[in-house]
Amino acid sequence: MYQRINGSDWRNIWLMGDLHGCFALLMNRLRQLRFDPWADLLISVGDLIDRGPQSADCLGLLRCRWFRAVRGNHEQMALEALESGDMRLWQMNGGDWYVKGDARQRADVDRLLAHCRRLPLIIEVECGKARHVIAHADYPAPVYRWQQPVDPQRVLWSRHRLSEHLAGRHGAIAGADHFWFGHTPLQARYDHDNQHYIDTGAVFGG
Repeated sequence: MYQRINGSDWRNIWLMGDLHGCFALLMNRLRQLRFDPWADLLISVGDLIDRGPQSADCLGLLRCRWFRAVRGNHEQMALEALESGDMRLWQMNGGDWYVKGDARQRADVDRLLAHCRRLPLIIEVECGKARHVIAHADYPAPVYRWQQPVDPQRVLWSRHRLSEHLAGRHGAIAGADHFWFGHTPLQARYDHDNQHYIDTGAVFGG
């Protein structure tokens, strides 16, 4: 469930909101940032796939040495669909790109989706004296602890904490300096207490 990254191993570490198949948009942004694949690291808050035009290309990022990701609820839906053979929920949420591919394309995607089973739900990054925690939707506990058991469904799906923030009921999560989440598309990045919500809806034009 947890993975640790030593921030001192990299020149820059960039965090990316939900990509949802927007591969060309990401590559353009990395060029603007002068991203160096030999010195820099890109970390995704999950949801590489579905809705956008280049989901297979986005999954291919998992092969890159300069890329890390937590699992998103869309990767989870894909895994559950392939395991059960029931594709309906995944297709209703943007997974129709998978069934439209030919057999060879699907075989390659299957290998990459199998890699998603090994993706952590939570990444901890130490940068200088600061501890950063990255998860898809939430860290569902009042205090962060390394390897602490938490509900995977809430890590992947919960919007309760963000809803509380937007209603004016704020509160920090103890145990780390910063928490970074995606999952809920917003018009602009939202920061309050030590939590940061960075899904700005790239696939919807954000």
